Amino acid sequence: MRLEKKATIISSATATLLISIKLFIGIISGSVAVLASAIDSVLDLAVSIFNYFAVHNSEKAPDAKFNYGRGKIEALAAVIEGLIISISGLYILYVAIDKLMQEHQASYLQESILVMLISLVITTALVIYLTYVAKKTGSMVIRSDALHYKTDLFSNAAILISLVLIHFTHIYMIDSILGILISLYIIYSAYSLIKDGVLMLMDVAMPDEIVEQIQQIIKEDKNITSFHQLLTRASGSDAFMSVHLVFNISTSLFEAHRVCDTIENKIKKIDENLNWNMLIHPDPFDDSSLNEMDD
Repeated sequence: MRLEKKATIISSATATLLISIKLFIGIISGSVAVLASAIDSVLDLAVSIFNYFAVHNSEKAPDAKFNYGRGKIEALAAVIEGLIISISGLYILYVAIDKLMQEHQASYLQESILVMLISLVITTALVIYLTYVAKKTGSMVIRSDALHYKTDLFSNAAILISLVLIHFTHIYMIDSILGILISLYIIYSAYSLIKDGVLMLMDVAMPDEIVEQIQQIIKEDKNITSFHQLLTRASGSDAFMSVHLVFNISTSLFEAHRVCDTIENKIKKIDENLNWNMLIHPDPFDDSSLNEMDD
């Protein structure tokens, strides 16, 4: 089983556990902060299940219908997850404002504090694990899942602090005010997730530092006089690159092919966690101006 798929199963199981304890205490205590956290965990479970199927489909090999594979399903999953996070944030905002207007008083504070403390420990362990998997695999789905649970980590810590303050001060509006702040943070955190997913769907170029490393590798090869039409994009854990390399007209096809292979091997070492797909076109002269005229 791929590490990404295992990570989605673990996050789903964790979300199920957190839902059980938060929802029970949230309902009996009436705490808007705990209830908001429970609702967010329900969404976590739905998203984790969706991510499992996204990873499962993205790993399918290219075929006659999907020549370049299904890697972009990860970007689609990230956009959908970001929208779900935004919706959950808006709902929490509504509940928090409603409780604030009604001057609602939470009960079972000690039980709520214990639940949020347990949730904080479990979520911390999950965030560390998902961050490790995201760095190792480069999966956008796992990275978005890690970001999602990281927002939970901050909100859980904030809720725990607020419940302790309420316990000692008996100022119950802290619960609703914190719920409002958490909802705004959740909505804000979803923005970057949606943005990254949309950019990948639109075939945005790879990060500047990677493009610069590719350019440097090409420039260092003395067999190449120049290059043009360097294009890059990423699709999940797949990286795509194409370029035209200009050789001396006397260079044999065999030698040009050897140079291209050498450059490909060097580029793959830039990030060995990515599945590189490269198309290098050798030119006997610089035809970049001709290509521009054709455009």
